[in-house]
Amino acid sequence: MSKVMARVRWSDEDGATAVEYGLMVALIAIVIIAAVTLLGTNLSSLFNSIAGSV
Repeated sequence: MSKVMARVRWSDEDGATAVEYGLMVALIAIVIIAAVTLLGTNLSSLFNSIAGSV
């Protein structure tokens, strides 16, 4: 049994890599949500000022 286990190389890094990718995706999603929220608020006020001047 130990010979079989020696031939099979278990990688303990697969779980860590998945967690790292998950953290990167979460961070990117937070940045996108923040950017869309800020731009949406700024665009809304810009369109309201344009509509008021027209």
